[in-house]
Amino acid sequence: MQIRKPMFNGLGDKMNTNDMMAEIRDANLSYLMLAQQMIRSDKATAIFRLGISAEIADLLEGLNNAQILKLAGTNMMLARFRFDDGAILGMLTNYNKDRELAHSHAAILMACQPVEEIA
Repeated sequence: MQIRKPMFNGLGDKMNTNDMMAEIRDANLSYLMLAQQMIRSDKATAIFRLGISAEIADLLEGLNNAQILKLAGTNMMLARFRFDDGAILGMLTNYNKDRELAHSHAAILMACQPVEEIA
């Protein structure tokens, strides 16, 4: 049996399921709009920064506003953390000596990871 911890909003109030779904929709919409803008601006860089395949980039680039809204309305997060490696996350969050060097090193390590595809 798994014990669920209550989710809280920024004000310390407990979030209900409807609030959480609204937050997921907002995050998805922001992510999709940003991803599409990045892809249209510089596809190669967007593919690297988003960690997606060229096929997914092409699909996202071609979505119209109605399709983006429909996709954003799903009940699951479309974006996910790419920091499966604790070392990368540690470099980005806890490295104090040379921040730029740490970010560059993390980018190099992330570039070695395979892109994710929606199955």
